Amino acid sequence: MRGVYLLTCAVLLCGVHGRLRNSTDSSGILQPSGDPLIRGSSASGGHRTRRRRYISQSDMVAILDYHNQVRANVFPPAANMEFMMWDNDLARTAEAWAATCLWEHGPAYLLQFYGQNLSVRTGGYQSILQLVKPWYDEVNDYVFPYPHLCTPRCPLLCYAPMCTHYTQMVWATTSRVGCAVHTCYNMFVWGAVWREATFLVCNYSPKGNWIGEAPYRVGVPCSACPSSYGGSCSNNMCFPAVQSNYMYWFK
Repeated sequence: MRGVYLLTCAVLLCGVHGRLRNSTDSSGILQPSGDPLIRGSSASGGHRTRRRRYISQSDMVAILDYHNQVRANVFPPAANMEFMMWDNDLARTAEAWAATCLWEHGPAYLLQFYGQNLSVRTGGYQSILQLVKPWYDEVNDYVFPYPHLCTPRCPLLCYAPMCTHYTQMVWATTSRVGCAVHTCYNMFVWGAVWREATFLVCNYSPKGNWIGEAPYRVGVPCSACPSSYGGSCSNNMCFPAVQSNYMYWFK
């Protein structure tokens, strides 16, 4: 039976200078954050063929619900956690990048505006959450950085090589997400060609993982919501004062 492999990758940004920093996979191998390759095959040394795999409604709902479930149940509890909503503009940018089948973050010119988590899997999957849950699983290696620990290592207090997928998921002021999933027939992933790899890209706004900052403020849930939320609280999260008939926001 064909083996199943899964890797994840996250953008780590510096809040002081706004620099894009290097990212690592779960093995701790540093990858350069140079200009992305949008066309052609120079990154893989050969031609890549691929087919588009649009994200389904059920996958979209599963990803969004899972993020909000994680955000609602952080420990220690968050005083300013914002309810996360779906953004079609972010999903479109994620779709464009996923279609390149490049195992790197990009495009570089947009990463100054949003955060990004990546996941790739080969061997098939039964649920899209199989590509998302490894981001959350980093919580097992994460130490919440209380304010007196937050200079300059926050949010890097992690016993493992990487915890920034998790911190992006629970970054309190990151209130929008949009994702895309594609199947890449030939995808070059850190030295090997993966056949029929499922590539998930999630873009986040406003971006998180700013060095020197904790992902959220500790306190009674919803006790430090932004004033623009009008004091509305739902499931331990600051909820928009202006609501529609839908739980998800589409742009």
